[in-house]
Amino acid sequence: MAEDSGHGGAATEDPVARESRHGHSGQHAGQHSGQHSGHGDAAAEEPVAGGSRPESGREASSAGGSGPGTPAGAAASRAGTAPDGVPGEAASGATADGEAANGSTADEGAAGAEAGQPAGRGKDGGADASLGDETSGVAETGAIGGGSELSEAQAELAAQQELRSRIEKRKAGKSGPIAAGGKLSGTAADLLAAVRAVESGATPSGTFFEASAAPRKPAPTSMAGPGRPRVPMPEPAPRQPGPGTVQAVLEVLVSGGAPEGLATRVAGVLGEQAADALREDPWRLLAVPGVQPEQADGFARALLGSECRPDDGRRAAALVGWLLERAALRGHTALESATVRTALDGYFVPDPGEALRHAVAEGAVLVFQDGVDAAGEPAEAEEAGTADGHEAQEDEEPAGLREPVPVLLGLDRYALAEESLADGLARLVRTAQPASWEDAAGAAGSPSAAELIRAAAGHGLVAHTGGETARAEPAALVAAARSLGLSAVAAVHSENGRRRTGGGAVTVQGLLSGAEGPGRDGDGALAVDLLAVLDAPQLDVETAAALVESLPDGCRLVLSGDPGVLWSAGAGRVFADVLAARVCPVVASRTPDPGPLGELVSGIGVGELVRVDAPGREVVIVPVRDAGEAVHRTVQLVADSVPRAIGVPPAETQVITVGHGGSAGTRALNAALKERFNPGPGRFGGFDPADRVAYSPAPGRTLTGSVVSADAEGLRVDCEGTAVLVPQDRVASVLRHGWAITAHQAAGMRWPAVVVVLPGDAAQGLNRPWVYTAFSRGERHLSVVHGMEQALPRAVAEIPSEVRTTRLRSLLEGLLPPGETGGSSG
Repeated sequence: MAEDSGHGGAATEDPVARESRHGHSGQHAGQHSGQHSGHGDAAAEEPVAGGSRPESGREASSAGGSGPGTPAGAAASRAGTAPDGVPGEAASGATADGEAANGSTADEGAAGAEAGQPAGRGKDGGADASLGDETSGVAETGAIGGGSELSEAQAELAAQQELRSRIEKRKAGKSGPIAAGGKLSGTAADLLAAVRAVESGATPSGTFFEASAAPRKPAPTSMAGPGRPRVPMPEPAPRQPGPGTVQAVLEVLVSGGAPEGLATRVAGVLGEQAADALREDPWRLLAVPGVQPEQADGFARALLGSECRPDDGRRAAALVGWLLERAALRGHTALESATVRTALDGYFVPDPGEALRHAVAEGAVLVFQDGVDAAGEPAEAEEAGTADGHEAQEDEEPAGLREPVPVLLGLDRYALAEESLADGLARLVRTAQPASWEDAAGAAGSPSAAELIRAAAGHGLVAHTGGETARAEPAALVAAARSLGLSAVAAVHSENGRRRTGGGAVTVQGLLSGAEGPGRDGDGALAVDLLAVLDAPQLDVETAAALVESLPDGCRLVLSGDPGVLWSAGAGRVFADVLAARVCPVVASRTPDPGPLGELVSGIGVGELVRVDAPGREVVIVPVRDAGEAVHRTVQLVADSVPRAIGVPPAETQVITVGHGGSAGTRALNAALKERFNPGPGRFGGFDPADRVAYSPAPGRTLTGSVVSADAEGLRVDCEGTAVLVPQDRVASVLRHGWAITAHQAAGMRWPAVVVVLPGDAAQGLNRPWVYTAFSRGERHLSVVHGMEQALPRAVAEIPSEVRTTRLRSLLEGLLPPGETGGSSG
């Protein structure tokens, strides 16, 4: 539910109580429309008309969103776009079940407007009535606002004469570990001094100035030598809380006025001592997914009475953790400290700085300032010399006076995952032994495949970019490695990806669990010499860390994928960070996707929605006036037009839309499609045998399938040939009807035909990666149910991917300085 982001400047007798009196319910901008247009299926077919050809498609990476404590943040909150108050969270971000947040309601623990404002009718004529015209939408792009204070330029200029000596010392110390924190100024200096004082025991944690760091393992800047990876232990199966625990929690919840239905979830999250934990700290209720701050405040007021205060340190720690968890649902692994302070201010925390200090002291958050070397300068300062090697002139601004390195706050789980991943990737780079695979490269089927084979032969880490057709290149690499007697594996994310890859590909989850692939060696590492991970943009940081930790020394890792698609539903942007860090060779495929679909998607990738000729009706646009007509035309396309004109049956056609809510979201579309293809009462938790479903076994993972049967144990589902049993108590949380899904759910999968629904009221959920992902899911045919007029080309041309704050790139750049990797972009 959306929170009122307004806040008072002065303390009142009970700001927490005042907060609860504001309206906090999520707003549904779009209503389900049951009206179906009476338009019939006409004969004419029209190729995609892109309208104007926008200029540059280069993606911007600028930041600068407004915080929840600002007027802009308050407006966004009241619109239902970012109830958690964390700036920089796009409406189309991923929720905990891996689905688009746009259109999600608060009861699913996801923020986002259910629908935007309707756009006007398209003015393009010549609508094709059987398959159609264009749609578009504009996504709210979130940007983590700045917030770090600028360095004192005068002080830095006064110290310019020391620049050369500092650079020389820094270069001399590159071979050993770097102690961060020397000669910082302002907040960063106070922060790092406090960290050291607390870690040494000389100062109590309560004296932190802004935020301090709990002791943690620092990411090393060099490796002493090769060593076996730390093999992750399999996660234990979640324990079901005992009846006594649930009953004890239930009593506490009832006494605090909380819903009784939360008891099992609270016990599962907080463990056997959940009841005692809640009595001691009622705000720990915020650790349960879906619980909002105003709900936790009301619970705390009921339990604590007059002792409930907005400046309670327990409340501060819980809010900071909650904000960072919510940010992780949008892909952030950290947030700038100023962003968190602004968000806390929006929740009536009287002293956000003190709240941060307390949260850090309690271990709820860690503090980082990556990219700062021993001299207190960003690492780029060592490039301050001129091109011919001479030092910078006195009248020139030294490179060290670039933008300051921000102070970041993060949760330990994501911090450890990113540091472990960076360490593991550096280990692979340093332990791989160059080899000559020239004969295998010469026998490759394409120049790009040959280039990839040569790069993998000489390096432990290689990045490969390309579209769907380029998947043949990592497959050729795996085949070549096997011909040389090596254990080589191609890993994908789903059965759908395995079907498109062939060659004995395995799933990432199956490889990690040991259910698929060659298994593990005597040391517990995966018994592989080369691993190629396809659809690498779908790797979240925790999965990537577990995978890399499991690889043995000397193993070669190839990350392959299309950089234009949506990033992972889970936290991080692993593939994008590896590409940006330039710490390994990057092989860009020169094999484009063919045909009108390939041409259309290639244009979107560079920011242009181009007109394509589609003589075989590979691409068709269906113009609609409103959401009700969009639902009607979608059902008509799947049931009649696509099978008749293209020859693809309804079972092989996938509908993709912007979000779950709204009058043409997944809920409305699935209701209409179920009524058409498998009407029934929903006898088993809302599902009937033969229903198409989207199954999310874990955050960020979505598999498509169909219901087979139901019994006392639960619902039995066939996920593309894999039998899955969904327990009764999990059906509501992990299953949705799957005739229509979101683009985030569809990422990494493809179908023979795809119908993309873009109603006018969903314009705020669109950006270029969304359109690129949705339009590239069709193998033979794409229909676009279009009601957005110019919002679609505007989204493609002007709205790049949402900003994610991560640390992996800076960690990799610190571990693998230029020149050490021995590779260059190809």
